[in-house]
Amino acid sequence: MPWPAGVTVQSGSLPVNLTFSVSLSGAGATDPRVKVAVNRMFVRLARQTGIPVRSHFVEQGTGGATLNIIVEERDHPPPQRLGDDERYALEIATTGARLSAGRPLGALRGIETFLELVGQNTGPGVTPGFSVPCLAIRDQPRFPWRGLSLDVSRHFIPVGDVERTLDGMSAVKLNVFHWHLSDDQGFRVESRRYPRLQQYGSHGLYYTQAQIREVIAYAGDRGIRVIPEFDMPGHATSWLTGYPELGSRSGAFEITAGYGIFNDLIDPTKEYTYRFLDGFIGEMAALFPDAFFHIGGDEVDPKQWNDNPHIQEFMRSHDLADPKALHAYFNQRVQRIVAHHGKHMIGWDEVLQPDLPKSVVIQSWRGQHSLWQAARQGYQGILSAGYYLNLMYPAAYHYGIDPMKVPPSAPGSHAGPESAEPAPGTPADLTPEQQKMVLGGEAAMWEELATPENLDAKLWPRLAAVAERFWSPEATTDMASMYNRLESTNRWLEWLGLTQHSGLVLMRQRLAGGKLSQPLEVFASILEPVKEYSRHAENYTSSTPLNRLVDSIPPESDAAREFREEVDAYLSIPTGQGNSEELKGLLADWANNTQEVRPVLRSNSLLTENLPVADAVAALCDMGEQALGYLGSGNAPGPDWKQQTLAKVDGYVDKRIGDVLIQIAPGVRKLVEAVPSAHP
Repeated sequence: MPWPAGVTVQSGSLPVNLTFSVSLSGAGATDPRVKVAVNRMFVRLARQTGIPVRSHFVEQGTGGATLNIIVEERDHPPPQRLGDDERYALEIATTGARLSAGRPLGALRGIETFLELVGQNTGPGVTPGFSVPCLAIRDQPRFPWRGLSLDVSRHFIPVGDVERTLDGMSAVKLNVFHWHLSDDQGFRVESRRYPRLQQYGSHGLYYTQAQIREVIAYAGDRGIRVIPEFDMPGHATSWLTGYPELGSRSGAFEITAGYGIFNDLIDPTKEYTYRFLDGFIGEMAALFPDAFFHIGGDEVDPKQWNDNPHIQEFMRSHDLADPKALHAYFNQRVQRIVAHHGKHMIGWDEVLQPDLPKSVVIQSWRGQHSLWQAARQGYQGILSAGYYLNLMYPAAYHYGIDPMKVPPSAPGSHAGPESAEPAPGTPADLTPEQQKMVLGGEAAMWEELATPENLDAKLWPRLAAVAERFWSPEATTDMASMYNRLESTNRWLEWLGLTQHSGLVLMRQRLAGGKLSQPLEVFASILEPVKEYSRHAENYTSSTPLNRLVDSIPPESDAAREFREEVDAYLSIPTGQGNSEELKGLLADWANNTQEVRPVLRSNSLLTENLPVADAVAALCDMGEQALGYLGSGNAPGPDWKQQTLAKVDGYVDKRIGDVLIQIAPGVRKLVEAVPSAHP
């Protein structure tokens, strides 16, 4: 994962053992990224297999190596650029493997594919050990822009956690790290020209310029571009704490711990604003080598502009009819500054206004409508709508979103922010040239409810499913295949060093009193956090401890999803002919576990809020077992049973208890719905 563009499976396998070696030839022998990637490869193989293969690196192509890597052409000097060649071919035979690529980036992508193919030998009579299957792959990405937007303003993410995220991104062939570095809650970069930005706007939590360079180099070694975002003119409180003269109102400013859209805006009518931004953007443009620079531009509440007499007079004297026109004026001024410093501006889709230069890239968080509208007008664009990982949607939903297709509805009863716009039409409305303007997309992780401790679980493994949508052919859409491969990819990513599983286990262990609690593990396995922004209504802030059970469970319950699939399989067989024993066993185990977990829940004040959840699980299991009894016997229940039971179950389907959802509830409802109604 991502599934390659073309795969031919052959018989046999290539052993990975003590004699494993790598040979580099062509431009790969001198390209530093390829050489560093091969050294990382040895370390990762040793970690996963226990085989000390690090010493078997043959730098020049002398033949006889297990894996021969051939790169045809040298690349241009750094930095990496949009559209750089990432194609590769991988051929694995019983006697050796050949990885060939036109440019070094293709070799990096092919190395990840080879590593993911390494597995333990299985089957009767098979010699224990590791190998890769024989096959031939021809692979290339569908989209050139495949990214992750990571917010580090709401909760600061230390360098080590950022670099671990880059490791995962590289493994699934993502190539853009969009670093959201300023917002109302914090300004996270050292500015030497304007030091009060970090001194007053960060609570001391920011990256030094040396750390920024370290992350950029780390990402570059893994074939990932780093694009900074500094949000303006809205989401700007952290700018204004140190430099209040930039603001659209007088008085002092304080960075906020709360979430939402705030009124504090940069004043677009002062020449001082543009002199300041010219100095700051020039400093940051020198620090971040990528050709693109993100200025945010979203969610501008114009109240302060409307209330400021000086700003209103400026609008009248410049024939700016409304706040949208003033925002467009600001964007055009900033774009000229960004271009002066050698960068292409990116903005969220609110920046799309008349007279905006066509060099600006539009990032759509509101949906395909904005993306395709921009393409029709000649703007390149990237899609983030539908890929908001912080909304806790399942992998299936994100996997079903395509930059070039009408999106499905968001799961649940509420609409996500990306569905708050009119129907987008179809990509068929775009000419072939306009379709090329859609560069790809970015998943987004906003950090209101994520911390360094649970960040990995918020990203992975769902981000791998999004990465496949950006890389793999458009026809790669089989959901069952995706989930089967996602399971093994998830385990592989843990070998890489990610902590999406182990980190949450440690959190639950802490809640259970310092030792692993099997009843708590079973109980948590069928729960999910509430979706979308419903927890924000509970007045969460960036200082709220995220240390409860809801914070220690993944966004998607595999156990509950598999139960729902078992229910569908059982109900697909004629009534009375299916074997319900496995379903009965699951429900009985979950019901019994609610008794065992209650003492654990009572033992910690952080867990007692989940006692009603245990009661609800027990009730759901009882109703499910009753339904299976009727379905298995063919007998109809009493005249009111079905109606009354459905009403009870509906009290749990997509309904929060505290901050969690019981995700076996939809499966139980299907069982009850399938029970024949009693005859009058």
